[in-house]
Amino acid sequence: MIANLHQIEIVILLLVAVLALTTIARNVLIPYPILLVVGGLILGMLPGLPVIRLDPDLVFLVFLPPILWAAAYFTSWRDFRANLRPITLLAVGLVLATTAAVALIAHAFLPGLGWAGAIALGAIVSPPDAVAATTIARRLNLPHRVVIILEGESLVNDATALVLYRAAIAAAVSGTFVLSETLAQFLLAGTIGVIIGVTVGALSRWALCLTNETSTDIGVTLLAPYVAWVLAETVHASGVLACVAGGLYIRQHFSTIAPNTRLQARAVWGFVVFLFNAVLFILIGLQLGGLRGAIQSYGLGTLIWHGAIVSATAIGVRLAWVPVAAYLPRLLSPALRARDPFPPWSYIFLIGWTGMRGIVSLAAALALPFTTVSGAPFPFRDEIILLTFAVILSTLVLQGLTLSPLIRWLNLEADQTLVREEAHAREQAASAALERLDQLAAESWPLPEQVERLRINYAQRAKRFAQPDAADPDCSPDAAAAYRRLRHEALTAERQRVIALRDQDVISDEVLHRLEHELDVEALRMGVGEIRVSAKSGLDERKVESR
Repeated sequence: MIANLHQIEIVILLLVAVLALTTIARNVLIPYPILLVVGGLILGMLPGLPVIRLDPDLVFLVFLPPILWAAAYFTSWRDFRANLRPITLLAVGLVLATTAAVALIAHAFLPGLGWAGAIALGAIVSPPDAVAATTIARRLNLPHRVVIILEGESLVNDATALVLYRAAIAAAVSGTFVLSETLAQFLLAGTIGVIIGVTVGALSRWALCLTNETSTDIGVTLLAPYVAWVLAETVHASGVLACVAGGLYIRQHFSTIAPNTRLQARAVWGFVVFLFNAVLFILIGLQLGGLRGAIQSYGLGTLIWHGAIVSATAIGVRLAWVPVAAYLPRLLSPALRARDPFPPWSYIFLIGWTGMRGIVSLAAALALPFTTVSGAPFPFRDEIILLTFAVILSTLVLQGLTLSPLIRWLNLEADQTLVREEAHAREQAASAALERLDQLAAESWPLPEQVERLRINYAQRAKRFAQPDAADPDCSPDAAAAYRRLRHEALTAERQRVIALRDQDVISDEVLHRLEHELDVEALRMGVGEIRVSAKSGLDERKVESR
C-alpha cells in the first residue's frame, strides 16, 4: 500500500510538472514538446528523485494507438492521396536510406558492433516522430502542403522502421538475416495491418449506428484504436498501419453521428491526446536519470562526439534526400512536371529540416533484448540506447527551436488554400440551405415569417462567401474582429445575468447549466470559445482580435 501510494505521488508530481511546463511553453511561444523534454532532463538530474523507467510495452500498447488514430483522423484523406508519392518516398525510401547511412557510420566508429546491431540503430533513429511533427508543424502554421506531407510521412514511417528493426533484432539475436523474408514480411504486415484497421473502423461505425448515447459512442471511439493495435500485433501485422487506416476510415463516416456526440468526443480526444503526448515527452527527458551508469561507462565526451556524428548523419541524409525525391521524379516525368510543378525551394528545405525524432525511437531502443539466443548480452545495447537518446535530443531541440526563426527568415507567403476552400464550402452550404427553405416554404407547417427570416440570414452568408476576395468593408478583418468582440460582450452580459440569478436563488443550478451550455455553443460558433469570462464586464481586446 505504501509503495502504491508512493507511485501515485510520483504520477501526481509528474502531471503537475506537465501542466506547469506546457503553460510556460505557451507563454514563451515554444512548442511544448521541446520544453517538456528539457524539463524532464532537468528533473531527471535532480538528486533524490527516484528513477522513472519507461516501459516500451506501455508506449506501444497504451500511448501509441490513440495518438496514431487521432493523427490519422485529423489527416485529410484527399490530401493524403494527392501527396502519396512524396509521402511514400519519405516514409519508405528515406527510412531505408537513413537506416543504411547510420548503420555504415555506426559500424565504422564502434569497433565490434555487428551489422545487425548497426542496422537496428539505423532503424531506431530513422523515423521522425508523429507527435513531434504534428504538434510543432501545426503550432508554427507551416504551409498546408508541407504539413500534409510531414504528417503523412510520420504516420507511415514507423511501420517501415519497425519492420527493419525487428528483422535486425532477429538477426542480432539468432545470427541469421534473409533480405527476401524481410521484404515479404514488410508487405504482408502492412497489407494485413491496413485490412485490420479498415475492418475495425467499419465495425466501430456499425457500433456507433447502434448506440444513441453520447458516453457509449465516445467509449467506442476510444476503444477502437486499442482493438486495431492488439489484433494486428497478435497476427504479427503492422499495428501502426492498422491504427492509421482505422483513423482515416472512421473520419470519413464520423459526420453522421449526433452533433453533441461529436463535440464531446472532440473534447475528450483532445484532452487524452494532449495528456498522452505531454507525458511521453517529459518521460523522454526523465530517462536520462536511468542512464547515468551507462553514460559513465561510455564516457561523456565520447557519447557527445558519437551522438553528434549519428545525429548529423540522420539530419544530413534527410536534407540530401528531400530535394532529390522532389526534383528527380519531375525531371523524369514531363506529365508529372506539368501536373505538379516544382515546389518552392523554401518548402523543400522546410521538409528537409523538420525531422524531429521522439518517443517511438526511444521506446524501440529500450525494447532491445538483454541477451541473444546463446545467453550472451545483446551487443552494444547501452550504446545504442544512449545514441538514440542523443539523436532525439539533438533533433527535437536543435531543429524544433530553429524552425520558428527559420520560417521568419524564409518569409513564406500566407497559405490561403484552406481559407479559400472554407469560403467555398460555406457558400455552398448556405446555398443548399436556401434551396431547402424554398422547398419547405410550400409546406403547411413552417411559419412564413420564420422561413423569411432564415432566408435573409442564409442569403447574406451566401453573398458574403461567394466572393471572399472582394473588397467588402463589412467583411474586413477589422470588421470581423469588431463583430466578434460585440457578440462576445453580449454573450458575457447574458452569462453574468444568469449567474447572478443563480446566486440570488432565483434559478437553480440545473437551469444555469442548460443556459451555460447554449451560451458556450454559441461562443464556439463565433470563434470566441477559448476566451475566458472574468468576474468583471469586458474582455481582453487583443485576444478577441487574434481569433
